Amino acid sequence: MAQDATGGTPVVEGLFAQTADGPRLLGSRCSGCGTPYFPRASVCNHPECPGGTLESAAFGPAGTLWSWAVQNYPPPPPARYDEPYSPYTLGLVDLAEGLRVLARLRSADPARLRAGMAVSLVLAPLCRDASRGELLTWQFEPA
Repeated sequence: MAQDATGGTPVVEGLFAQTADGPRLLGSRCSGCGTPYFPRASVCNHPECPGGTLESAAFGPAGTLWSWAVQNYPPPPPARYDEPYSPYTLGLVDLAEGLRVLARLRSADPARLRAGMAVSLVLAPLCRDASRGELLTWQFEPA
């Protein structure tokens, strides 16, 4: 796997990219009905789609926090984290492109989070891997 411009390696290739305009989630959009998908989809599943092709699309960086919860216990595989485990905050974020995505939230104090607050996409360290080094993932932080 290639290193990202931030110096880390994506935890999974093809889910996000650092672009000249900042980080973006990589997905697809149906040319027939406009439905966005993240991650990329191979077929449109919208029941009223008249038919179309799925084209590559990039989403973000601006979003709105819809809900969140603190992950107080280690999640099962394939989730990745450094040992010893430290709780982190997961959030559901609405993107302007019509997607709701789940992501880690970068916030020192989850009690300061509010539904409807503006958040911004960032690429940040997830954990360290013995063979691949620092692994990056997409996260959101208060804007």
